[in-house]
Amino acid sequence: MAQNIESRLETVYNKKFQTIDTRILEALQEGKLDFNALSLEEIRQVTATIIDLETKTLQDDVQTLLAQKEAIERELEKKSDALQNTKYTIFNVLEEKVIDSPSSLAKLHQVKLQSIDLYDILSEMVESALITALEKDTDGDITEATTEVIKEISFESIKEGSLNTIRVRKILSTILTTAIDIAEATPNRAEQILSSTLKGMRSGLIKSIDRFKKRLEFMPIEAKHILIEDYDTIIEDLNQTDTLFSQVVTTQAHESSAEIKNTLLKLNKDMAYDLRRVNSYL
Repeated sequence: MAQNIESRLETVYNKKFQTIDTRILEALQEGKLDFNALSLEEIRQVTATIIDLETKTLQDDVQTLLAQKEAIERELEKKSDALQNTKYTIFNVLEEKVIDSPSSLAKLHQVKLQSIDLYDILSEMVESALITALEKDTDGDITEATTEVIKEISFESIKEGSLNTIRVRKILSTILTTAIDIAEATPNRAEQILSSTLKGMRSGLIKSIDRFKKRLEFMPIEAKHILIEDYDTIIEDLNQTDTLFSQVVTTQAHESSAEIKNTLLKLNKDMAYDLRRVNSYL
């Protein structure tokens, strides 16, 4: 019966009628289908057949568009990869063939951070900075130089977007995870690497928040809510910045080897987190 209903409807369904209701009523009449006498399964078959007949062109269009969408997405991915690779090549040439002073290299790294997708490059930047500091070290102490570089990397990364907790946590975690990898590979310098990384991260975070504070200083409250996405949430998060920082360190510590874990927990405990001062404007 179900197959018979489908074939009867397909035979009599006339798309020449201008409206859907006319097409349906005429098809039911021509097909001699009495809805009131149909079973549940037959009603299901009738409606499914009508839907298929009415929407076939739309379904075909959707499938065509989906195929085009997939092709466009694949092409976009290829072009995006090619774009990022070209940017990397340009910066690699400048780093390896042109620049030979640490100060110029640090400036180039800042520009690089602003030019290439953040999470694609952040880990690479931190790794490069730490390895360069270790290679160029002559007095056995990389703390000062490394702290300053990590501070600028942290600042440039954080300031380019929202100060919401999820984003800041991801940036800090990425920086610290990379530093932990270098510390694991250089155990005799591990505490210096981790200490300077934490100090640089904290300083960069404070600098970013101070910059945010200056932006807000003379801004009417209405404008703050209009111009700054998730303003209320960000302000609330800033009250917990010291807690967030400590949580990032603790989380990464517990995911590391016993030696690195102990070093990080000790540094986390000993550091005087002075982030509370940035909340004075709230």
